[in-house]
Amino acid sequence: MKKDLIEFGNNLRAERNRQNLSQEALAEKAGLQMQHISKIEKGDADIRLSTLIAILKALNLKFEQLYEI
Repeated sequence: MKKDLIEFGNNLRAERNRQNLSQEALAEKAGLQMQHISKIEKGDADIRLSTLIAILKALNLKFEQLYEI
């Protein structure tokens, strides 16, 4: 499980950087705290479905696109 969270976090960071967004900018677009984005990217936070949906909407992505990065 932790390995999956780390992989997801790495993919999220890569996509955020690809879109030239800071953690702060992504957090604002997704309606989340920047610290939460940081913890997700490090694999230190479980992700609720509502949080995942907010992040995907902010990045204009489908789940499969983020998981395959």
